[in-house]
Order: sequence, then C-alpha cells, then structure tokens
Amino acid sequence: MRKRYNPYTYPRWLKNIRGVCAQFAIPISVFQGIRTILFPTGFDVLLLALVILGAVALHLQII
Repeated sequence: MRKRYNPYTYPRWLKNIRGVCAQFAIPISVFQGIRTILFPTGFDVLLLALVILGAVALHLQII
C-alpha cells in the first residue's frame, strides 16, 4: 500500500530547501524562456518544459 504524502512530517531542513527551490523556480523559468526564444534548440525547449513543470509542482505543493 502506498504511503500518504504529508509535507508537515518532513524535517525542518528539507522544508527550508524546498522553500528556497520554490523561490528560485520562477526566475530560472523566465531566464530559460528568454534563452529558448533567443537560441531555440530541442534541448532548450525540453529544459524549459521541465523547469516550468517543476515550478508548477512546487507552487501547487505536489512535490
């Protein structure tokens, strides 16, 4: 059986790391978006999609 996800049971240091990552997710997404517009390669598009998905997941507290 799968264990239920509860962010309140995580250690304090892990909550701090998650908070810092959430603060940097949007600026990194903007930077990567500008870079993808200027130099569009397949890798940049894939990286932008991953960064945006990660930012949304952190914002919605999925991960």
